[in-house]
Amino acid sequence: MNMLPWQTCPEDYEQLFAQKCVQVESDMRPVSLPQAQRFSSSPESYRVRAEFRIWHDDEDLNYVMFDPESPRTPVIISEFAPALEPIRQLMPQLRDYLKVRPTLRRKLFQAEFMSTTTGERLITLIYHRALDEEWEEAARVLAEEFGVSLVGRSRKQKRVIGQDFVTDEFVVNGRSYRYRQYEQSFVQPNAPVNQKMLNWAWEQSAGCSGDLLELYCGNGNFTLPLASQYPNVIATELSKSGTRAALENLRANEIENVEVVRLSAEEASQAMAGVREFRRLALLPKPLSDYDLRTVFVDPPRAGLDPATLDCVRQFETILYVSCNPKTLKENIQALEDTHHATSFALFDQFPYTHHIESAVVLRRS
Repeated sequence: MNMLPWQTCPEDYEQLFAQKCVQVESDMRPVSLPQAQRFSSSPESYRVRAEFRIWHDDEDLNYVMFDPESPRTPVIISEFAPALEPIRQLMPQLRDYLKVRPTLRRKLFQAEFMSTTTGERLITLIYHRALDEEWEEAARVLAEEFGVSLVGRSRKQKRVIGQDFVTDEFVVNGRSYRYRQYEQSFVQPNAPVNQKMLNWAWEQSAGCSGDLLELYCGNGNFTLPLASQYPNVIATELSKSGTRAALENLRANEIENVEVVRLSAEEASQAMAGVREFRRLALLPKPLSDYDLRTVFVDPPRAGLDPATLDCVRQFETILYVSCNPKTLKENIQALEDTHHATSFALFDQFPYTHHIESAVVLRRS
């Protein structure tokens, strides 16, 4: 029987996490770093999202995943231990429900689940056929019976029953923050570890002077709590859905000292250097040059920071850097060693039972 990484026994988790940390710490040795703080995950019930292909076999129907080492062989998923408990409870109920309802089952290709630490649930069903009124009527009954929101997708179609987002809640330094998280948009996948990351970032910001520039802000995951540490924050994000969610989350949490601007990191770097002017920056309440930007927070994609963005962040007193790729993080730290040194280093296990890990450093001007 094929096994996927997370199907390892939960009893082995702490040992696997320790081994992963040792490997990353060894790989990072060419750069000068303080001892890493290690933040583990829950061994089970941590993922806010789960996605499965639907496998039809005569009258039977199952969720399946594919092992990268055997990509043509489906692995039936009867239980998905990494998912938050509301997803784990919903999965078998939905599978049995769909089996006997042809209107919802026909040409169903994929099922996606989102949940929150507060118990909200959202299902996305993806089809290889057009969704008609008969489908929508059946989908409304499903959503009502299960007490969920539901999104149906097919080519050039999106039908929403209820809402296409869930709202989660995290506590940072004793304050509760509410986050609207949209279906098929990026969210931090591991809820317990995200809680730890938010508090770590907030603590590292204590004592930082001046205003904050945040690149790659997404839905405002870090922006919301960090805003309490700075007089003003400029947060940039290229994704339209991310920008929309960030603005909605700021309003919902009554945070008024943050300006969200839809710019890429490269564009923000050009604006900071005075190379280009952007109309979107004209919406700021005052010119960009009037902000006292001394701290920058970055959470880039796996490729890390491009050369222009590296030149930009080099100008800041403090760089808070969260990375999903230790290799590019190491390369970026090495590129900044002539101006900054690391004062804090942390490892967060966003992806238990895999080799992936989230790293974070604080770099201060030497």
